[in-house]
Amino acid sequence: MIAGVLKEKTGEQRVSLVPEVVKQLSQQSVTVWVEPNAGALAFYPDDAYTQAGAIIKPAAEIVQEADIILSIQLPEPAIWENLQPGKILAGVYQPLYNSRQMQQAADRQLTLFSLDNIPRTTRAQSMDVLSSQANIAGYKAVLLAAYTYSRYFPMFMTAAGSIAPAKVLILGAGVAGLQAIATARRLGAVVEVFDTRPAVKEEVMSLGARFIEVEGAADASAAGGYAVEQTEAYKRKQEEKIAASIAKADIVITTAQIPGKTAPQLISQEMLNTMRPGAVIVDLAAATGGNTALTKNDSTILHNGVTIIGNSNLAAAMPADASKLYARNLFNFLQLIIRNGQAVPDFEDDIVQGACITHNGAITNERVKALCGLKEEV
Repeated sequence: MIAGVLKEKTGEQRVSLVPEVVKQLSQQSVTVWVEPNAGALAFYPDDAYTQAGAIIKPAAEIVQEADIILSIQLPEPAIWENLQPGKILAGVYQPLYNSRQMQQAADRQLTLFSLDNIPRTTRAQSMDVLSSQANIAGYKAVLLAAYTYSRYFPMFMTAAGSIAPAKVLILGAGVAGLQAIATARRLGAVVEVFDTRPAVKEEVMSLGARFIEVEGAADASAAGGYAVEQTEAYKRKQEEKIAASIAKADIVITTAQIPGKTAPQLISQEMLNTMRPGAVIVDLAAATGGNTALTKNDSTILHNGVTIIGNSNLAAAMPADASKLYARNLFNFLQLIIRNGQAVPDFEDDIVQGACITHNGAITNERVKALCGLKEEV
């Protein structure tokens, strides 16, 4: 079989396969075709792919001839429209936010696997693209904040006087949040953390941060590391606690998201108005609405001296390692759908079943199916 690697859309620097993984697939009787310069922005030149056993082919030929087509984000519309029935696609397609394209994939008789839908179980950890990419995003968010911030992160005692350490507030202690805590602490900041899940308190404290507790949170144990909807009473208490910490914070990193829904707004404009000039917010939930009232995706704005950076794709800012980790996740997933060089997905496998969004002309994921149904009724 032929696996084709497409160059990503403009603005995306990662690539779905790196040369070392191409070599592993070649050893399993899988021929890999790579679009010219697909890995260039991630510092994987075409020569590295050919040395690993790949063949450089134009996108049109890959779309026509490859059995399985690999890209991180949804392919460009021109490519999408030329995909023939029976093709397999694998990537991170955010099906809960792109239900229209999922319906199109079903209508075109495509089998589509979205790796961000893999169940977050122990067995699936080696395929967990959300965790591998969120880890990078949390790290990069703190470095971006430190670069933007007009003061030091650590405490400094000099002949000219002492500099107090930066106060960092992190909203959400999932994978990105925990990495942000660790990075901010290594840079010498004082860190406070808010999360609706009391179970993460121990992890937060083990990294040297203070956990802000709010009683009465809804159980999020089955939400796969995401936030869940909370009661109005809880939201009021949450707002009071966050407002008190926001007023003292120099840096805020926000990570809270709810799958398939708009990100919860945790920071109101009134809270923003209490922050001191020079403060920096990095909002990792910008693509789904943002955790602040003024966040704009892929934009940086200045409000009363407070810099608000909206960026949900910070992993792409470290494309070499982000691509390497993603490719390893993808390779581990492909082991479940490729046997003896042929694509033979086992749809009884819970991981394959969870990742599969469309197959045999139908949407197979119940949540995506419901979203498409709602759209049809409007």
